[in-house]
Amino acid sequence: MNTPTTTDLVAGSDMLAAKSKNVDSAMERVLVLEMVRVTEAAAVAAAQLVGRGDEKAADAAAVEAMRRAFDDLYIDGRVVIGEGERDEAPMLYIGEKVGGAPGKGPKIDIALDPLEGTTITAKAGPNALAVLAAAEEGCLLNAPDVYMDKLAVGPGYPDGVIDLAKSPTENVKAVAAAKGVEPSEIIVCVLDRPRHAELIAELRSLGCGVVLIGDGDVAGVIAVTDQDTTIDMYMGQGGAPEGVLAAAALRCVGGQFNGRLVFRNEDEKARARKWGITELDRIYRLEDLAKGDCIFAATGVTDGSLLEGVKKRKKATGATIMTTQSVVMRASSGTVRWIRGEHRISEHRPAPRD
Repeated sequence: MNTPTTTDLVAGSDMLAAKSKNVDSAMERVLVLEMVRVTEAAAVAAAQLVGRGDEKAADAAAVEAMRRAFDDLYIDGRVVIGEGERDEAPMLYIGEKVGGAPGKGPKIDIALDPLEGTTITAKAGPNALAVLAAAEEGCLLNAPDVYMDKLAVGPGYPDGVIDLAKSPTENVKAVAAAKGVEPSEIIVCVLDRPRHAELIAELRSLGCGVVLIGDGDVAGVIAVTDQDTTIDMYMGQGGAPEGVLAAAALRCVGGQFNGRLVFRNEDEKARARKWGITELDRIYRLEDLAKGDCIFAATGVTDGSLLEGVKKRKKATGATIMTTQSVVMRASSGTVRWIRGEHRISEHRPAPRD
């Protein structure tokens, strides 16, 4: 893959000013913005297959580009959430070592989804993302590839305002009371799936507005932190790995999250035990899923509520460029940076990266 020229227009306070001088953690030695280069590479690669109807090809392009981009990072990284187990994925599988400094660089655990929304991408729908979360070794839950019951709310509410042990009705009423509004004024985001029919009916019986999304529940959870979306809560079942990624984002910007693994058969329970999970009915809180200092980075593949998608443009000079919009967040400082990139490419080179 070629090395493009990238212009980053960075908005946000200087992260260095927020750092404590006496802190010497592994995450301090990782350049936060370098994580964005990894998600940019995946997004640019996947974007060239938007609307082509081939989910597998789009995902494969994103995976390959992200894997190569990791080689430029001075880390001793380990994939804890990836494309599946070693016999299920050719690269970015669980347990795979990534980074350009094995045995030398800081030990970093990585959760990733090179293309969150493969169906979205194939159909040119909204909210497809390339995402990753990074934390010090042992700080991200090794979530098996099963379903997870998810419940999330944005920042500014009392601790414990949501609780998966309670019914959807009880949770809506608790959030409404904390917000000082009627339950009918609460807006809830839910994945549009047959399994959620009863949940949707219960919410609508309260008068709630229900925002249904086809795919992309990482973006759906993050939407609760953005007032512009008007979404107050996220509810429903989605992938457990995506739950960890979303939790990492909420650790950075604030909010609350509950997750509980859902097992459909004994094989899935065995898979969980393989990764050290013994409390199969446990309700995980935010810091159970992503603790310590962590970084969340995402780049838009298609336009969505969180980020703009990749665009192909011609400059006045005649050069072809791909433009990207990304966000990178850090838990220890609470800093959020919105980044626009311009990637100069050759028409004959399909997946450029920094």
